[in-house]
Amino acid sequence: MSDTAAPASYVREQIIAERPAPPSTVGAVGWARTNLFSSPFNTVLTILAAAFIVWCLVPVIRFTIVDAVWTGDDRAACAQATGACWAYVKAYLPQFIYGRYPIPERWRVDIVFLLLVLMLVPMLIPRVPWKRLNAILLLTAYPLAAFVLLTGGGLGYRGSFLPAEIVAPGPLRFAIEFALVAGAVLLAMGFVSWLTGSPAAQSGSGIAVVIGGLAVVFLVTGFDFGLVPVETSNWGGLLVTLVVAVTGMVASLPLAVGLALGRRSSMPVVRTASIAFIEFWRGVPLITVLFMASVMLPLFLPDGVTFDKLLRALVGVALFEAAYLAEVIRGGLQAIPRGQYEGAMALGLGFWQRMRLVILPQALRLVIPGIVGSFISLFKDTTLVAIIGLFDLLGQIQASANDAKWASPVTGITGYIFAAMVFWAFCFAMSRYAAFTERRLDRGRRR
Repeated sequence: MSDTAAPASYVREQIIAERPAPPSTVGAVGWARTNLFSSPFNTVLTILAAAFIVWCLVPVIRFTIVDAVWTGDDRAACAQATGACWAYVKAYLPQFIYGRYPIPERWRVDIVFLLLVLMLVPMLIPRVPWKRLNAILLLTAYPLAAFVLLTGGGLGYRGSFLPAEIVAPGPLRFAIEFALVAGAVLLAMGFVSWLTGSPAAQSGSGIAVVIGGLAVVFLVTGFDFGLVPVETSNWGGLLVTLVVAVTGMVASLPLAVGLALGRRSSMPVVRTASIAFIEFWRGVPLITVLFMASVMLPLFLPDGVTFDKLLRALVGVALFEAAYLAEVIRGGLQAIPRGQYEGAMALGLGFWQRMRLVILPQALRLVIPGIVGSFISLFKDTTLVAIIGLFDLLGQIQASANDAKWASPVTGITGYIFAAMVFWAFCFAMSRYAAFTERRLDRGRRR
């Protein structure tokens, strides 16, 4: 018999200690090898791209930083300069922010900006509590406070249709007229509910809430807080840009949701009206809308009835933006599987409950990139209000660049660079936050 030797073992009895990855595969070097120099073709592309970036950046850096003029009191400081004239931007910075808003009253604009930041930042941070209360304040109390602070309030409603022999024009006549109109609307709603056999309590309560909200709006805007009135023609700069952009975004989103739902409605009248609205506003350039709001609309109003030019522009921008957003949201609604609709119906949910609790949260999450893209486009399109005589940030820069005190070959270019930096900062911030929201919502869906 042969000796039976113990079989050789091919399994280690001890685990080898972890060793660090090769230095060439980790850190910045590893990232560059993987993403920039992974092949000869990628290496050539990387070198060409780097050369192009350097070729573009060197003149920009020289003009904006190295050769720039940072101090000075007038055009003499920048007349012979070969770089940007930042002294001009420094001198006109208050006008770029406030426009021609009276200097003693600019603290009101600062409060409006501060309130916006204090209410908007907690809304954007997911971990901050009381989101619902914050949203209610941001969408109801803040617009009222901003309107009163910026305009001065005290609109002094006097009423219009009751004879002066019965009640003299003034707040009392306006209150009586408002109560009469509100009562007529509630009676009409009750009559329609009686004709259709539907319960009047639900629709009546909604109308009552709207009427109550309007009453609060008229009460606050009509009350005299003792502030100096400031006409919107004196507004300008970044103030007008933010007012047009924020109002357009906030007003257009709910309208767009209603239009998207209306276009998918089974009711022919609602569907046709929604399609007609969307196709009309999408077929008209924004410049035409602004011209119509500024020039044509007053021609169709009765004598003595006028609306502020900024208000007309806000309405036009909101309607224009709503038409585009409606199609974006409709795309999200069409992406929701039919099973979601059927499941919500199986739970006994009504139409608005299905939309609010099941469909819209999913649809809006799907179209976040499209919505943010529309908002960014709207923010940049605010510069078009300059053609109807409203001086937004870009219009204010164009107006100041022609000032003889600072006129020089580089003044206008410096102003446009400053405007580009401001617009880029806002648009990039919106884009980054949208990307953050997408990542957060996708992580929640994977769970």
